[in-house]
Amino acid sequence: MATETRSSDVTMGVASEQWIAGAVGGFLGSIPFGLLMMYVMPPPLLEIVIPAMYGIESPALIAGWALHQFHGVVLGVVYVALVQAGWFHETARSLRGALGLGVAYGILTTVVLAVIVMPLWLGVVGFPNAPPFPNFGIPATMISGLGHIIYAIPVAVLYARSVSE
Repeated sequence: MATETRSSDVTMGVASEQWIAGAVGGFLGSIPFGLLMMYVMPPPLLEIVIPAMYGIESPALIAGWALHQFHGVVLGVVYVALVQAGWFHETARSLRGALGLGVAYGILTTVVLAVIVMPLWLGVVGFPNAPPFPNFGIPATMISGLGHIIYAIPVAVLYARSVSE
C-alpha cells in the first residue's frame, strides 16, 4: 500500500529553468553592481567590508568578489522563491512586470540588507568601521539602492523569460 505525501511547499512547482534563471540573473546582475561598489561607493566595500563580514583579513579583493557573486546567486534564487510564493507570480511573467518587480526587489534588498543586516552583521563580527544602525548614510545608501536595482533587473528579466517560454 503506497503512501502519498503532499507538500504545501510553494517551490515544488518551480521548474529548474526558473531556479537557474534566478541564479544566472543574480550572478550577471552582481557584476555591474560589484563594479559600482569598487569604483563609486565609499569605502572599498568589495576589498574590505564584504570579506570582513566573514572574518577575512583585508585587503581581499578576490574573496570580496567571490562572496559578492555568491550573495548575488543566492538572492537571485530568493527572488524566484518570493515570486512563486507571493501575489506577483503573474506580474513577473511580463517584461514590464519584471522591470517593475526588479526595481522593487532592488529597493527591498537595499532596505533589508544594506540598511538593516549589514551594519548589524559587521557589528557582531567586530568590524571597527561598521556603519551605524540603521544605515541611512547619504550618499552611500542611495548609491547602494541604485546598485541593488541594477543587480535585480537581470534577475527579474531572466526569470520572466524562463516562465514565458
